[in-house]
Amino acid sequence: MTILIPDADEMMFVTGMNDQNIDRIEREFAVKIVSRGAELRISGDPASVARVGELVGAMRALADRDETLRKPAFERLIGDAKESSVPAPEQMRDVVATTVRGRRITPQSPHQREFVDAMRRHDLVFATGPAGTGKSFLSVAMGVNALRDRKVARLILTRPAVEAGERLGFLPGGLQEKIDPFLRPLYDALYELMPPERFARAQERNEIEVAPLAYMRGRSLNEAFIILDEAQNTTAQQMKMFLTRLGFGSQAVVNGDMTQVDLERGQRSGLVVAREILRGVEGIGFVDFDEKDVVRHELVARIVRAYDRFERQGE
Repeated sequence: MTILIPDADEMMFVTGMNDQNIDRIEREFAVKIVSRGAELRISGDPASVARVGELVGAMRALADRDETLRKPAFERLIGDAKESSVPAPEQMRDVVATTVRGRRITPQSPHQREFVDAMRRHDLVFATGPAGTGKSFLSVAMGVNALRDRKVARLILTRPAVEAGERLGFLPGGLQEKIDPFLRPLYDALYELMPPERFARAQERNEIEVAPLAYMRGRSLNEAFIILDEAQNTTAQQMKMFLTRLGFGSQAVVNGDMTQVDLERGQRSGLVVAREILRGVEGIGFVDFDEKDVVRHELVARIVRAYDRFERQGE
């Protein structure tokens, strides 16, 4: 197979510094790759050559994002190619959002692509999976887009104020100071996607609200994009309360990691219960992430796998 890559910068992006990407691909797929001018020649077993061709296509799709191919992303693409699930180039070019630093956000795995598509198709989406898979960030990005495009009048981000066994009463300060640590991850995502002055204006106009889940009780949330984060820490009653807040013209995304439930012993997670009750209900999307979707430091995926193995041994 011969792939023509006329752009020298794109060729360098694919081959890597001193051909380090080529060397890695050759070892993983037992193929031979020769880079000559604008041509990339791949030879070997036909099935392996086809997979490497798909991998190169996905790498080229990332090249126009004007950033270095980070090791975690490269490792993820190689893993997908070995399982014949490399995202199509057009999928990798689907820019979901742009950060304040100009970095374009695109789906980095098939499950991220599925999640973005689900949010575009459904008014209610449940996303579950380990930390670092992009659930919160992608949902906030989609919410910011919906607010910017005036598809909704408000963006509401909420999460239960339960974290690793701690309670608000043990934290210093007034109510706002007690609440802020629980909401910090949501603020972090917003700061990445919105300039500070725009974020401040949106808050002043009540276009953006970041609040604990308890503040949702008794409200009807119309024309809003609502994100419930860390939903594994809701009780069944809290989850039902949240889901019944959905008003006209609104959309909700529920994110959680069912392996990190911090509720008191004996309490069932509202996320688990909701998935059991609502699975199969028309108009609701479900997306399940796994460790292959982790987009944080490469060690995070290894940590997730190690904990999964340990917990399976204890069953």
